[in-house]
Order: sequence, then C-alpha cells, then structure tokens
Amino acid sequence: MQNQQGQMNMDNQQSGHMQPMQNHGGHEMFDAHEALTTAINVLDQYMIFRPFVKEQELLGILDHQYDYITTQYNRMVEAFSTGQKPSKTIEPYEIPAMAEITYGMQASAPKKPTNNLGEINEQNISTHMLGLVKATSSMFALVAPEITNSVLRRVIADSIHDFVEMAYELFLYQNKRGFYQVPQLQQMDMDKMMHAYEPSQANIKQSRSGQMH
Repeated sequence: MQNQQGQMNMDNQQSGHMQPMQNHGGHEMFDAHEALTTAINVLDQYMIFRPFVKEQELLGILDHQYDYITTQYNRMVEAFSTGQKPSKTIEPYEIPAMAEITYGMQASAPKKPTNNLGEINEQNISTHMLGLVKATSSMFALVAPEITNSVLRRVIADSIHDFVEMAYELFLYQNKRGFYQVPQLQQMDMDKMMHAYEPSQANIKQSRSGQMH
C-alpha cells in the first residue's frame, strides 16, 4: 500500500504538481520549434551558398552573418531548453561599413531563371540570402508575441532587429553593384506624401472630460 502511494505521488509530480517547472505553453512549443527550424534552415542555406561565392566582400558578409546567426541560434536553444537567461551574451548586429544608397533606375538585362549551376553568381546568392533573412525577421516578429516564457520571448524579439540589419547589409551590397535598384517618385509627389501627416496633440486622459463639457 505504501509503495502504491509513493508511486502515485511520483505520478502526480510528473503529471501535475511539477507544473511550475514546465515554463512553456503548449502553443509556444510549436512556435519555438518553428523559429529554431527557421534558423537552422538559414544556416544550412548559407553553408550551401558558400562554395559558389567568389567575391571576397560577399564572402565576408556571409561568414559574418553565419557566425552571428549561429550564436543567436545557440542562445535560443539554451533559453528554450532551460527557460533561463542564456549563459552567453551577444551585442546587436552591426554593419561594418555603411555604403551610400544609389537611387534611380538604370537599364539592365532582363532577369530570368538560371539554366545551370555554372550561371550562379553573386547576384543570385545575395538575393537568396536577402530573402532568407527578411523572411526570418518577419517570422520571428509573428512568433515572439506568442511566447509565454519571458526569457525566450526577449531572446527571439531581440533577434528581430539583428535580422533587419543583416537584410539591410545585403541590400547595401546589392545596391552598390546595381543588383537592387531603388526607383523614386517625382519630387513634387514625394513632397506631398511626406507632408501628408502632422504630429498629434491628442491627450487620451482629457478626451472623456472634453466630451462631458
């Protein structure tokens, strides 16, 4: 009888009474798996791209981003598996050299799918990299508000800014080489749109009292 009671206590601890140790919600588990799988996919894709990169600048960007994403991934894994603050801190991602943006459209050859692997070049690879990090930043922005564990939530949320910076770094690289051109509106139209808004003077605390009068 005593043995049966002890077993029941152990079962209760495992099923219900250990709840404080289960520091992730059910929905969160799926979102966390999706976030981690997405990070793995980016890293694997970068590994696949690397042998095709011939230009040193893009190779430097790829290696720098790969190392940073690896560190972020490891921090997410630790936060997810322990529910505690990761043991390794990380500084926000910084672009080593900011280039000036070239605006306007220049004539270029029409784009089309490559016919074979021999045609893969820096434009193809940097475009794939840009698409990956942009999609990852969007996905993490959707996942972070669904995370109930405060530590994991912050780790994922903080990484969004980093992926945005990585995307901007790749944009600058492409723009400098004419891969990513930036059209502009006519100056008159831009001026109208830029001045279509003005600061708000509203005060929510006074709104009800104003209605009463």
